[in-house]
Amino acid sequence: MQKVSFFLFLFFVGIAYNGFSQTAPATDFFAGKWEIMITGTPNGDTKLVAELVRKDGKLTGQLANPAEPTADKIPITSIQEDGDKLGMAFTAQGYDVTMDLTKVDDDNLNGTLMNMFDAKAKRLK
Repeated sequence: MQKVSFFLFLFFVGIAYNGFSQTAPATDFFAGKWEIMITGTPNGDTKLVAELVRKDGKLTGQLANPAEPTADKIPITSIQEDGDKLGMAFTAQGYDVTMDLTKVDDDNLNGTLMNMFDAKAKRLK
């Protein structure tokens, strides 16, 4: 009887261990490619593509202008994540620029550039 109890105990411990060890990792929502449309700037509407990657636990990335494919990519100098919010800073044409975006749904973000111009981002798949 003790052998049966011991094997049942091991069986349940094994099930519990496997159940807890196979939890799916959290998805990295902001990582990936995003097409960002900035509207209302003095130079008209602007489209950028942000490529965000997670390195050593920290989100980093760069911006590209799809209208100028041969132009150098703009490195994002800092990224702050706060739940469903993402803040980015970069330098463009000699100016320090910030962009704040908030999650709308799984594939869309809304926000502002420099708190003056509307920005909308759409996940590229």
